[in-house]
Amino acid sequence: MLIYFILSVSAIAIDNIYAIFGHGVRSAAMTYMFVYPLIGGVIFFALIRLIFPLINQYKGYRLFYNIYNSGIALLAAGSLFQGVLEIAGADSVFTTYFFIIGYAFAAAGFVVLIVTAIR
Repeated sequence: MLIYFILSVSAIAIDNIYAIFGHGVRSAAMTYMFVYPLIGGVIFFALIRLIFPLINQYKGYRLFYNIYNSGIALLAAGSLFQGVLEIAGADSVFTTYFFIIGYAFAAAGFVVLIVTAIR
């Protein structure tokens, strides 16, 4: 959870630094990039630890952890990419792929967590 908190703070710092070098132009995607690691990481894993205190000892936990974290990383990276493109005044179809695959990975990881917790 500490890593996700550091990533959230880093995302806020990246947004502010990029705004300085972008002549004050901001992007909503980049401004709210910190939300993915904050909610998807810090809050989500805190709730998981409260609900299932020994979840990391379950057999499928590592698979869930890797897939879910990859999804959160894709969502944050996609938000950064979209923010850079919005500030530059460009567009790309790849931003859609970042979000689709990121949400798919996060959902797949959540399904693995449910299956792991049931067993």
